[in-house]
Amino acid sequence: MTSTQRADAVGMEKHPRKQDKIIAYGTAGFRTKAEDLDHVMYRMGLLAVLASQARKATIGVMITASHNPEEDNGVKLVEPFGEMMQPAWEKYATQLANVTDKGISSILASIIETEKIDTSLTGKIYMAKDTRPSSVSLAQAVQDGVEALGGQCKDYGLLTTPQLHYMVCCTNTQEAYGVASEDGYYDKLTTAFLKLQTQGDGQGKYCRQLYLDAANGVGAPKVSLLQSRLGDSLQVHITNDGSQGKLNYRCGADYVKVQQCAPDGLKIEPGMRCASFDGDADRIVYYYLDQQQCFHLLDGDKIAILVAGYLQELVKGSGLSLNLGLVQTAYANGSSTHFITDIMKVPVACVPTGVKHLHHRAQEFDIGVYFEANGHGTVLFSPTAQEAVRKQSGNASLSAEQKEHADTLVNTMDVINQTVGDAISDMLLVETILAKRGWTAADWDTVYTDLPNRQIKIKVQDRTVVQTTDAERRTTSPAGLQEAIDQLVSGYSSGRSFVRPSGTEDVVRVYAEADSQAKADELAYKVGLAVYDKAGGVGDRPSAP
Repeated sequence: MTSTQRADAVGMEKHPRKQDKIIAYGTAGFRTKAEDLDHVMYRMGLLAVLASQARKATIGVMITASHNPEEDNGVKLVEPFGEMMQPAWEKYATQLANVTDKGISSILASIIETEKIDTSLTGKIYMAKDTRPSSVSLAQAVQDGVEALGGQCKDYGLLTTPQLHYMVCCTNTQEAYGVASEDGYYDKLTTAFLKLQTQGDGQGKYCRQLYLDAANGVGAPKVSLLQSRLGDSLQVHITNDGSQGKLNYRCGADYVKVQQCAPDGLKIEPGMRCASFDGDADRIVYYYLDQQQCFHLLDGDKIAILVAGYLQELVKGSGLSLNLGLVQTAYANGSSTHFITDIMKVPVACVPTGVKHLHHRAQEFDIGVYFEANGHGTVLFSPTAQEAVRKQSGNASLSAEQKEHADTLVNTMDVINQTVGDAISDMLLVETILAKRGWTAADWDTVYTDLPNRQIKIKVQDRTVVQTTDAERRTTSPAGLQEAIDQLVSGYSSGRSFVRPSGTEDVVRVYAEADSQAKADELAYKVGLAVYDKAGGVGDRPSAP
């Protein structure tokens, strides 16, 4: 029996495909109800082995559904340097996940032939999972798939998604990027963070107390481990730590961003600086209450501008000449785009939603800052930029001020997880900048003022009927939808709205901006009705705000 035939046999025996539901590899991998994923996980174990053999490198498999409800789960494959999977392999993943049990071997054989894979090599896989109850059995299905093709699977157990990306990158760079262990991850980030605390005294009103909503997810125990290394430099008070609440239920970064309110479980008072992770700790948003008890959100746009402005100062102050750019999606607040382009004079690129799109575009800059408005993002330094920064730090001819800026830039690079958006790394980066500036959350918020906005979801029978163009800012189908949106938007001062099919849920997402919150809510509602009517809405019609 060949290895591919064995894959058929093991699949049929242990992990048969029990339903005809078609599932596609989306912006963040496969994601659906956990009960429908057993066969998918097994087959992704098979595909991971082929990917490892094709790349001659270790491949990652992360079991998570991020901000989705606890009953969901998902899986994504991680490329050798921590990137998202290549588009061609996304298609292979979709084919393999949906083929009949007896057709597994033929799909595998086709991939092997197309990619000219040397199957005599041993596939090496790093695997991790989040805290969902279903993750344990699904991890076993992945491991069964890896072993069916003779691969080796190292199970890291519970990790945040960014930690797995980090491990994969470390091992494939012969640990030039860092040590491929959880301790190595904490050591790299905290060493750089603590050095940054001693490089130039922060002044002003910054407080070293942060109140964190961990979404009842894997971020809670990981931040607890981080805290033991931080000492008094940053005190993180964790709520929604998983001891009582349900994962992502009325808490977490997605809930706070969409609902624009504090999560359950966190009693927020004026003066507190608060943040929320999502379930797998790859997103972070900040927020606070002002003295009038008004809620203020500091989302990915605010983080991006804080980070880009800080890096802009460091690059200039160190005497370097590097091309700094910022990448956004259609969800970026219009005020943020105006501030970046017209005030900061930093180039801005807009790409479709999804980290893989932002990451790829950010690689075109010497220093590419990318954050989705939902709080998922990081900073990429090109190899040339990294070499230039480290060389400048060792330049004996620099002035004391230039030397300080260059040294700070080196440590800032090391506190950033460049493989993917990382809530823990981003938290340390934001706290570093706020400490340097001596700012409260309210001080940060005054850099620019967001246009009031609203996001809603419309359930539809088939979300794929909504097709988009122009980085998802306009629809091409169904017929008449974009014309209806344009007409609605024209009736609002500073109005803007777009719709797009979700990559993770059976809904169409609606985003709207206007010059007041009431008007933004109203515009979102009206656009939502247009989506419901023209794109096959199901269930109750959207209710008025």
